[in-house]
Amino acid sequence: MSNGAKVTETKERAPAAGVQRQRSLWGEVWRRLKKNKLALAGLAFILGLLLIAVGTIVIDTAGKQSVYNDYVIKQNLRLRLQGPSVRYPFGLDEFGRNILLRMLWAVRYSLFMGTAAIIMSTVVGGILGALAGYYGKIADNGIMRFMDVLLAIPSMLLATAIVAALGTSLINVLIAISIAYIPTFARTIRASVLTIKDQEYIEAARALGAGDLRIIFKYIIPNSMAPLIVQATLGVAGAILSIAGLSFLGLGIQPPTPEWGSMLSGARSYIRDGWHITVIPGLGIMLTILALNVLGDGLRDALDPRLKT
Repeated sequence: MSNGAKVTETKERAPAAGVQRQRSLWGEVWRRLKKNKLALAGLAFILGLLLIAVGTIVIDTAGKQSVYNDYVIKQNLRLRLQGPSVRYPFGLDEFGRNILLRMLWAVRYSLFMGTAAIIMSTVVGGILGALAGYYGKIADNGIMRFMDVLLAIPSMLLATAIVAALGTSLINVLIAISIAYIPTFARTIRASVLTIKDQEYIEAARALGAGDLRIIFKYIIPNSMAPLIVQATLGVAGAILSIAGLSFLGLGIQPPTPEWGSMLSGARSYIRDGWHITVIPGLGIMLTILALNVLGDGLRDALDPRLKT
């Protein structure tokens, strides 16, 4: 075989080796995650919620919201505050509405809105943190001092102030929660960038003529994804709790739209008359937060290269 043929064969094999190495990396992460039974249980719970959310959307779309209007928000005052039974496993609320169906229909708002808010925070905070860590000096001081100001305000208080200023709507709730969580992601990505930007492959890319934006978005941010994924998973839990808190205060999703926080808010006046109308929505919030937290902890352990398990 000639030297030219050997070089060609080597070039053809190189991409395949890179793809195999990338697959092996995520395969190793999955192998580690599978050993954590609590993380797998949290993942299964979240996937179940996701299926429920998608299922309710499909039902509404296929049935033109007849199920929603006839069963989810329909009131039956004669049976109000009825406890759990075979016909109504979760009982009925203060207006005689089926709590089980309302819990299922509320999943889409808590899960999807929490995820959407964290995605917005991750994108904006990640870019700001990457710019601050990469350029340093004036950019770092300017961006991070502004992040410090936002961090000085409790996230729930900041979200409440933003919603109160902008008005009550789904979009404003998303904006408020995403702004409240931007500093957390900015600090996370900045810490990773400070470690990565002086690595040899970054210097090699710069020596080959790569621009700053190319280095940041192609080399630095992809190699900072591990802590960002963990922080995003934990952030979704906090965002769901914030959405429930805003709805509880009357600044989030408005009745009769079912949402766990608004269900708790409406039920607090009847807690002595029916334990189930407060306990069940509260358990829904608690179990979802717990599942996301144990999943985040499992991902942190699986993505940590220092752990050889």
